[in-house]
Amino acid sequence: MAIDYLERIPNNVNLSENRRLQRALESWQPGFLNWWKDTGPEGFLDNEVYLRTAVSVDSGGWAQFGHVRMPDYRWGIFLAEPEEDRRIGFGDHKGEPAWQEVPGEYRGVLRRLIVTQGDTEPASVEQQRRLGATCPSLYDLRNLFQVNVEEGRHLWAMVYLLHAYFGRDGREEAEALLERRSGDDDKPRILGAFNEQTPDWLSFFMFTFFTDRDGKYQLASLAESGFDPLSRTCKFMLTEEAHHMFVGETGVGRVVQRSCELMKEHDTDDLRPHAGIDLKTIQRYINFHFSVSVDLFGSELSTNAANYYTMGLKGRFQESKRDDDHKLSDLDYAVTQLSGDKIVTAREPALLALNERLRDDYIADCQRGVDRWNKVIKKEGIDVELTLPHRGFHRAIGEFANNPIAPDGTPITEAEWDHHHKDWLPTPEDHAYIQSLMKPVTEPGKFANWIAPPARGIHGQPIDFEYVKFN
Repeated sequence: MAIDYLERIPNNVNLSENRRLQRALESWQPGFLNWWKDTGPEGFLDNEVYLRTAVSVDSGGWAQFGHVRMPDYRWGIFLAEPEEDRRIGFGDHKGEPAWQEVPGEYRGVLRRLIVTQGDTEPASVEQQRRLGATCPSLYDLRNLFQVNVEEGRHLWAMVYLLHAYFGRDGREEAEALLERRSGDDDKPRILGAFNEQTPDWLSFFMFTFFTDRDGKYQLASLAESGFDPLSRTCKFMLTEEAHHMFVGETGVGRVVQRSCELMKEHDTDDLRPHAGIDLKTIQRYINFHFSVSVDLFGSELSTNAANYYTMGLKGRFQESKRDDDHKLSDLDYAVTQLSGDKIVTAREPALLALNERLRDDYIADCQRGVDRWNKVIKKEGIDVELTLPHRGFHRAIGEFANNPIAPDGTPITEAEWDHHHKDWLPTPEDHAYIQSLMKPVTEPGKFANWIAPPARGIHGQPIDFEYVKFN
């Protein structure tokens, strides 16, 4: 499905045929652009950036690349191609035709799901607003901006659904998405991880690896929705989300690569005298960002998640590949729980354990990325292994909330936590040191000392290509 770029708002939903909706979205558009100018990448409104822009939603050849000013980026509304005679794949409505309009009895619940997802998109742009000033290379600067503009487009995706299907309530929710701010005391973003700071590039790479990966699993679950416009919207968003996780995984991998090189060059694991990032610091960053992102899946047992599933609004990851009745009414699932001073596994109703099942899929995916980082270390002949902490470590939501758990999964006392947590989580000294490394490198083909170059450039361009123009 080609995208109509002649319209003020590029789209593939025949927006021009619905003049009322078109006018409403055109009225929202100036507020979005003002939000971008106020809270988007600081100091780079006039730079031309080598960006990927969607021109189709076909599986192949769906994007074009070229230099563009970010305020001129053609944000728009793109849904994946419709599936003929699509049926709801799970829950009480399994086998019924997918809904093209919002079921009245689920209106409030569905709106809340869309708003919560939509709120994460502008939040991450706000969190990353000032990173451009300390970019480790033009290659990385461009990747940051690509992530930012696509998060902006993902905001458009959710706003379209709100405007098109939820009337006045939807319009008000769309306005509120531009009013909340990441970390604001009065109007914070809805989910805790999106109110955390992203003050440096190591944090950015961790965020795009761990937190954007949560986005992958949430979007994949919503892509199963019986509400077909939401399903199609999320399917196309997943196409763009893959790049965000690539930025995170390869970014951390390149930091690990450079750390190993410096360790061998100077025959030490203390890299701070050599302007590098030691593996112990990287491990503490992993511990923090993983634990914050694991919280995004919610409580291990959740009646809300069960209701979403039963209603046909939000499925499991790769629902159609699951070998069961897709109703789960008589099935159970293994859930990790805290029982006194021991961590145990208990069988719980599968419907109530949907959050935990999605968290399991997420953790397994994260582990595959960590395994690839460890291959880099092993290839350099260094006897260190990065690990994911236990799912109960440093949790603020769910079964393990505010219970002191060591990274290896051992329940400990508050006194032991107070004594050891500085060894497990980034310290103020860590943050200060990482911040001291954050000095911009803007000469094409050059990279900061703490990160290795990528294996290849973007879209066939050389590594020393001028990905962001400063003239």
